[in-house]
Amino acid sequence: MKGFGIKAGSLLGVVCVLAGYDGVLAAREKEDEIARLNARVEAMEEFLRSSPGTQAEGETEEEAETDGVYADGEWEGEARGFGGPVSVKVTVEGGKLAQIEVLSAEKEDQTYLSMAEAILPAMLEAQSPEVDTISGATFSSQGLKDAAMQALEKAEK
Repeated sequence: MKGFGIKAGSLLGVVCVLAGYDGVLAAREKEDEIARLNARVEAMEEFLRSSPGTQAEGETEEEAETDGVYADGEWEGEARGFGGPVSVKVTVEGGKLAQIEVLSAEKEDQTYLSMAEAILPAMLEAQSPEVDTISGATFSSQGLKDAAMQALEKAEK
């Protein structure tokens, strides 16, 4: 009877480990699919930017590139990060993202927040919060992205 209990416990342990591993694989597959979709969206955006006829009639290509989709000003947004709420201020100049700064993230772990702040220049370069999160600071960087997205929703023309 004692041997049966040990075997049953061992079997239960193996089942639990396998179930956890399956969850990790499913999460990785979702992340890979999201990365593939983001790449397709970026490729399509690049194609549309480079296609003739995408600017307004009578507008030069240079003017089309500087005419942004956001109203100029400073816009604030807030979202949930790893440890709690994070808020950012997005500055829009000439219809484009000019600056993104963290206003508060009091409950964020400083190590994760420091890593996550690397997403701010990526958002400026892409002119969009739709960039990849920072590995190792996924929730903190997602919070910064979501806060920037909320701010930009206020700035949409």
